[in-house]
Amino acid sequence: MNSRIGQDRRDRLPDIAVYVLLIFGLAAVLLPLFYILGTSFAPEKEYLTRGFFLLPKQWSLEGYRYLLGNPGFLSAVSHAAEITVIGTAINMLLTTLMAYGLSKKQLKGRSVVNGMVLFTLLFSGGTIPTYLVVKGLGLVNSYWALWLTSAIAPFHLIVMRGFFQAVPAELEEAARMDGSGEWRLLWSVIVPLSLPAIATFTLFYAVQHWNTYFAAILYINDSSRWPLQVFLRQMLIEDDTNVGRSLAETVHYTPAAKMAAIVLTALPLLAVFPFLQKYFNKGVLLGSIKG
Repeated sequence: MNSRIGQDRRDRLPDIAVYVLLIFGLAAVLLPLFYILGTSFAPEKEYLTRGFFLLPKQWSLEGYRYLLGNPGFLSAVSHAAEITVIGTAINMLLTTLMAYGLSKKQLKGRSVVNGMVLFTLLFSGGTIPTYLVVKGLGLVNSYWALWLTSAIAPFHLIVMRGFFQAVPAELEEAARMDGSGEWRLLWSVIVPLSLPAIATFTLFYAVQHWNTYFAAILYINDSSRWPLQVFLRQMLIEDDTNVGRSLAETVHYTPAAKMAAIVLTALPLLAVFPFLQKYFNKGVLLGSIKG
């Protein structure tokens, strides 16, 4: 009897170890989030005196009021929204059209184009050649430099192509017998059946544009046109760059304002993600298997 109990305990050890690791992992993720959220509602004096804390003793909306009244922050939000909405629309339109074309086995040169797509998935042209092309096209300081240089993601294209190939050929034949052309077949039959993949990659593209940072620094020289992530970075390091400035030129962002900026920056994505989460496994995994 004792040996059986001891065996049961030994059998539970791997499960216990997994739960302990999960608890530590969850704490490592949640503690910084609670720290940022708590600091965003704390007055500056409490932050300077208490140091690390998760919940403030005094709650204040000073940081959020300052940000929502800051023209620079509001302008950065509007720029980020413009880049995200238009950029995602361009991404999905071009990715859908190209994936649909490459899903047709009768397309001449299909294998060559597929090979080129796979090559760009493994290798890139590099930052300097890409910048020279953008500059040669006169797109520097234009949002088109952000949209066109990331118009089609090869991985998204390959997975979406797999989704389109998984559509039963009988449905396409039936639609053609009813008089549907390629455009009507695509938008009325193929796209509705591929909504999981489309919703998934729409969110992927939107997150990519909302979080754009390096490309914006590289191609956008006018600071008044910087998107949200670049403004957030400048805001977080602003106090370090104030050295040597006069008091009139100094811009001081309180810790609450900095943390509030992080919260407000992440809030749109956190609000949208739960509604599209159910498409992730179905969209990516099915497309990968069928492709």
